[in-house]
Amino acid sequence: MKIRKLPLALLAASATFTAAHVNAAGFQLVEHSASGLGRSFAGEAAIADNAAVMARNPAAMSMFDTIAVSGALSYIAPDVYVRGNSGVDDIDQALTNNDVVPGAAVPAGYFIQPLNDKWAWGVGMFSNFGLSTEYPEDYPAGSLAGQTELITLNLNPNVSYRINDQFSVGAGVNAVYGTAKLVRNFGINEAGFPENGTAASLEGDGWGFGWNIGGMWEVNEDHRFGISYRSKVDLKFKGDYHSDIPEGLSDNPYGTGGQTIGGELTLNLPDIFEVSGYNRLNDAFAVHYSYVWTGWSTFQEIDATSEGIGSVLNKPEKFSDSYRVSFGGTWYLNPAWELRAGMAFDQSPSRTHKTISIPDNDRYNYGIGFTYHLSEKGNLDVGFTYIQGKEGAFEEELNEEVSIPFVSKGDAYIAAIQYNHSF
Repeated sequence: MKIRKLPLALLAASATFTAAHVNAAGFQLVEHSASGLGRSFAGEAAIADNAAVMARNPAAMSMFDTIAVSGALSYIAPDVYVRGNSGVDDIDQALTNNDVVPGAAVPAGYFIQPLNDKWAWGVGMFSNFGLSTEYPEDYPAGSLAGQTELITLNLNPNVSYRINDQFSVGAGVNAVYGTAKLVRNFGINEAGFPENGTAASLEGDGWGFGWNIGGMWEVNEDHRFGISYRSKVDLKFKGDYHSDIPEGLSDNPYGTGGQTIGGELTLNLPDIFEVSGYNRLNDAFAVHYSYVWTGWSTFQEIDATSEGIGSVLNKPEKFSDSYRVSFGGTWYLNPAWELRAGMAFDQSPSRTHKTISIPDNDRYNYGIGFTYHLSEKGNLDVGFTYIQGKEGAFEEELNEEVSIPFVSKGDAYIAAIQYNHSF
């Protein structure tokens, strides 16, 4: 292990995303509903207790016989730290950030309309991916940290078709809009640049498109199973790039001397496969469960380019495919109240290649929640989840001579509220 000042040639080349690794693996978001949050999203592709099921399985729209709408708001309060792990107090203290991820609100909305006894259509607005991280401007390893923000909105129109009393299918189109901001600072460097100066900055927005399909098997009114698949999306950003590094340096072609030029970045978002089940054992109790596979191996690197320069921000990430398993239960106390709880295990996609840019680890989820029926047409969902992340140690290798050891951990508290109405 060697620690020394970071050479200038590594500054801009090391800039990349930093994950808000507190909700789901990588920078995936699963906060689609308050009802789902309360059961750790167990059985989401099969339960269909409100219109938010559209985010997980379009075939489930066939279970609604009247117009249904749902609106949800989740708030994520993270507790994420990254600390130096060299064993040298001064170095470790300088490399420590105990407040990596700020809090964030995640809204969602859904509409379902049956057209007849066979067909239904609907539209959902939600997010499957997002992150926000902040390191101090004078962070010593500024080229690896800085400020990062990714916000995505998925506009997802769907149709469903009921084949018979037991089987339904559905499909939809995903139009994903995203905005991204990445700022990397110099940190400690040999060239004499101020630590809080801008080594690289990219800000832009863009669109990507994909599709989703699903199926539902209703064995009877108390037992059903759902399956769904959401395709990968290549989200293409166009925006502005600049750097305080002077232009024309032979050992660092990323500089613009503070001038703004055009920049482009394609972010490869993974595909998602889910299988869920719901079994009502008696009038008072039901169990539900899910297995979700995410094709994170599509996310291998960040590579931003600019015309005339070529690659301006590049870093390997080497994600691996991951899975999430969840199990929950619902208690039907009386016509007015339903209680729910669940737990989940979320596997990290960066388990074989960890970096400070995405210091992701496996985590456990514990959720509780309830539904209160305000009337025959409207009900209110409330959910709470505690996410407990494992602590992980790793070394960030900058070149053959320089590596920096870190330890990271991410917990979170999530609360959500949702209103559902049928017409």
